[in-house]
Amino acid sequence: MVRVKHLLLIVVVGILFSCRSGEEVSDLPRPYHNLRFEKLPEVWDEALPLGNGLTGALIWQKEGKLRIAIDRADLWDLRPVEEFKSPDHSYQFICDQVLKKKDIAPIQRLIDDRTKYDAAPTKIPAGAIEFNIASLGKVKDVSLDLTSAVCTILWENGAKARIFVSANEKGGRFFFENLPDTLSPELITPLYEENDTELDYQPGVNKLTALGYKRGKVERINPGTLLYQQQGWGDVSYEIALKWKSPSGHSLEGEYCVTSKGTWYSEKEGALECMRQTMSSNFDSSLAMHKHWWREYWMKSSISLPDTLLEKQWYLEMYKFAAASRKGGPPICLQAVWTADNGQTPPWRGDFHSDLNTQLSYWAGYTSNHLEESSVFTDWLWRIKENAEAFTRQFYGVEGLNVPCIATLTGEPIGGWSPYSHSPSTAGWLSHHFYLQWKYSMDADFLKNRAYPWIKEVAQYFENISVRGENGERQLPLSTSPEINDNRIDAWFQKTTNYDLANIRLTYTVAREMAEALGLNEEAGYWVRQLSEWPKPAVNESGLMIAPGKAQTESHRHFSHLLSFHPFGLIDVSKGNGNIDLILRSIKNVEMLGTDWWTGYTYAWLANMKARVFEGDDVVRNLHIFIKAFCSPNSFHLNGDQLKAGYSQFTYRPFTLEGNFACAAAIQEMLLQSHTGVIKVFPALSTKWEDVSFRHLRAMGAFLVSASYEGGKIASITVESEKGGWMKLYNPFTDKITERKMVAGETITFTNKFPMGK
Repeated sequence: MVRVKHLLLIVVVGILFSCRSGEEVSDLPRPYHNLRFEKLPEVWDEALPLGNGLTGALIWQKEGKLRIAIDRADLWDLRPVEEFKSPDHSYQFICDQVLKKKDIAPIQRLIDDRTKYDAAPTKIPAGAIEFNIASLGKVKDVSLDLTSAVCTILWENGAKARIFVSANEKGGRFFFENLPDTLSPELITPLYEENDTELDYQPGVNKLTALGYKRGKVERINPGTLLYQQQGWGDVSYEIALKWKSPSGHSLEGEYCVTSKGTWYSEKEGALECMRQTMSSNFDSSLAMHKHWWREYWMKSSISLPDTLLEKQWYLEMYKFAAASRKGGPPICLQAVWTADNGQTPPWRGDFHSDLNTQLSYWAGYTSNHLEESSVFTDWLWRIKENAEAFTRQFYGVEGLNVPCIATLTGEPIGGWSPYSHSPSTAGWLSHHFYLQWKYSMDADFLKNRAYPWIKEVAQYFENISVRGENGERQLPLSTSPEINDNRIDAWFQKTTNYDLANIRLTYTVAREMAEALGLNEEAGYWVRQLSEWPKPAVNESGLMIAPGKAQTESHRHFSHLLSFHPFGLIDVSKGNGNIDLILRSIKNVEMLGTDWWTGYTYAWLANMKARVFEGDDVVRNLHIFIKAFCSPNSFHLNGDQLKAGYSQFTYRPFTLEGNFACAAAIQEMLLQSHTGVIKVFPALSTKWEDVSFRHLRAMGAFLVSASYEGGKIASITVESEKGGWMKLYNPFTDKITERKMVAGETITFTNKFPMGK
């Protein structure tokens, strides 16, 4: 535990790092970062994942056949929830039932219970390609090369297969060589009708037959071309085209394309025409373009750690980030482009959960210098804005902007546990990502035309929905804190929770900062006054509480009451002794309550918090638990303790991605922090680490930072200014904060020899 005395010293004179750097950082992933197995995975959630943000694939073996499970991010059953057409579907109805009638049964019938029985709205799978590989014999090696995003399978008889989802095209490719006999692919449709699979116990899953679809037919266009057309609900449909040829009797080359109709992301053309227009003529030319894209992606940033487990996991997470989030496509939902391939709908319908999941999924994008991929999230939030405004008027009865916490691809409410599916402050946490996208990019157009307009509407919503308490302060009529007290009546709080309050206070704080940056001083002053009308967070001897009168007294997976500390930084060790003591008490309390009801993402989130208080050894410990106990061999986060080693009472395995990207974010927090406005290099390294380095991690203010740590000491720091402006750096060579007005394109390097930079 970092001593309070040490943290006080950091506040007074800056952070005293014991860091160093070693070998030069290699930009590209190394061979030991790759996924590698001695045989093909035999479970879908252990498959090798491929993707380009819109199309995804899982490579595994099912019933003796090599299977490419195909997914597409915009394939959704978007049927409306009939219950939500009721006039009772309103915040006022909930307030009346909770506050006046003390009876939530009608709320649960309206919002909660139906999700136990209906199967939609939900994300849906696309289909699969299978190969009968019995004649190929025993598999020798299976690998996913991160540098090229290519899956390679080797057989003992010398046969070889390469598979990739093209980074530049609308589909995927496969190439088999050294085959002992001819091989042909089969196009497999999802089990929308006959479905004898045993239903897994996973939260919110149903057999695909529950959707009521008639299974589409696979049409043979010619001897080497198949076309599958599937009608979904309403106007949504999709096609998969598959083409292949055998240049010789010992090779097989093929390509596939999946297209949709009726979604925001649909093509005008069908799959065959899209394949003809957009895909290269052969495997090699397509592969060359694909490799180039991935090389450019990896050149954005890199790290080198003495802990090879953490280093490998970071590269795996950043691989999945690019495979799951791509400009022009939908953002990362619970499983992104890797929907369950088991004849069932995905866990929790594969939805957009914004009481934690969507937000954590984008934590890693900013510091890793992948702003194009992270912008996909705010692009989508902007796209659903009109639907969210309509929801705000219909459900809350006020103008402004809130977002359904559990939402479809188009931002429509799905329902579920009503205190969270209809949380009154979801848009506040989502506002943080508009703030992060702006602060890391310093994109003035984005600030003016998207970030501030979004946050301004959210701030107006909070003003409109609030009421005055007995002491004259603003409060919410009813408040919640994910996912405290499940969906019981006591999950609704009459006093504003620290979770809702953090979202509200964050919104007004960043609204003021943005207004000032735009020269809107009158509006900035208004947001300051609005902020002053809300209470401060509730605290007691154990730290931050859930709500006034409600302390955190039980193990819980969600640190919603600590949001003001992390990720928001409204409470931070840089702000002095009171903050330091409060933060340390709060962290100690959640640790003392135990991990019985944690999931994998809880460990990853705690690791981020430990980095914020510079406890690097604890960061490492929690991330090792996350990786070893809560991740599948392919690196997927499975929520439960797969080792059954006592890290959690949850031992189930629903796959979701947010824990993965929170893990990567925690590693980055060890290397670089800038949330206070001061760049801090190597703030939370393990005391056991000797040589560390990174290149082109991104700090707030649009600064690219590279640094090395050698023999237990910081050796060099290089700061590049992308947009110009004031740069503030905690300078370990002077033990002071160095401030420098930089111009766009300027680079400064700090070393022992040149402590003030050159």
